[in-house]
Amino acid sequence: MTIKLGIVMDPIQSINIKKDSSFAMLLEAQGRNYELYYMEMSDLFIENNQARAYTKRLRVEDKSDSWYQFDNSLEPDNSLEPKQDQQTIALSELNVILMRKDPPFDMEYIYATYILEMAEHSGTLVVNKPGSLRDANEKLFTHQFPNCTTPTLVSRNKNQFKQFLKQHKDIIVKPLGGMGGHSIFRIQENDPNLNVILETMTDHANHYIMAQRFIPEITQGDKRILLINGIPVDYALARIPPKGETRGNLAAGGTGQGVPLTKRDYWLCEQVSSKLVEMGLIFVGMDVIGDYITEINVTSPTCIRELDSLYNLNISGLLMDVIEEKIGERESGAVIEH
Repeated sequence: MTIKLGIVMDPIQSINIKKDSSFAMLLEAQGRNYELYYMEMSDLFIENNQARAYTKRLRVEDKSDSWYQFDNSLEPDNSLEPKQDQQTIALSELNVILMRKDPPFDMEYIYATYILEMAEHSGTLVVNKPGSLRDANEKLFTHQFPNCTTPTLVSRNKNQFKQFLKQHKDIIVKPLGGMGGHSIFRIQENDPNLNVILETMTDHANHYIMAQRFIPEITQGDKRILLINGIPVDYALARIPPKGETRGNLAAGGTGQGVPLTKRDYWLCEQVSSKLVEMGLIFVGMDVIGDYITEINVTSPTCIRELDSLYNLNISGLLMDVIEEKIGERESGAVIEH
């Protein structure tokens, strides 16, 4: 059987293929002779109670000057305008869909998960499970594992954050729906900007935000650990902050350094593994600073290409093995969605 794989992602013409994990997945899938179907979130729709999408057949190549082609065309398509090679399909025609749209995690993203959930109910495997994408906020999900986290506060109340700072002396404050280090602040006692930071981030008590006790081991890196069906890859990418910075995110100027997992890292993975499997969160990126989980990324985790290059791995191959196993279970009727 030829597997039909759909991917929902940001515009492929804008990706950096040296770092893009979705691209790594597509290369592996193509190498296994899957049929690839490309979609952006705006291509998804419901018609006559059926989840459908505008899609394009896709081919990829690991070349920096021409890394994709639509419908076997000779030249890359660098336009966002609809083309004649675009077709409309029922999402149920696909064996698997990779939901790889980057945050922001907003209402439009949530609406898209409802469409994908309809496809899931029709028998298509969606990675990650749409309902769990809604349930597992990448910041708040950590609270399900209290033994693995540093002291944390989630609130809209400025005075609560002031008390939290008074107690812990040095804290990190972040929005609940961001990525790439966006709008993350380190606040220490007597910071003259405390009020304006809290007022701005909460929009004057209209938005929830998170505070965590500062973890000084950030100087050794914010480790991204990848888990596939609950099993960790044996190496992590430690994202080292630049001088004078507390954010290790690569998008914020951090430097990636490969490191083997420690005993503590494996223990943290054991604490979350069964929950991830239960929720259908097949591909997850867990962020660890020092001894603590700080985030559990489920929307579009990255770092495949960096770790593959550093350690001669094939992380996407491990993922596709799991996907093929789960498709086989569905074909045999072993898995029924409700």
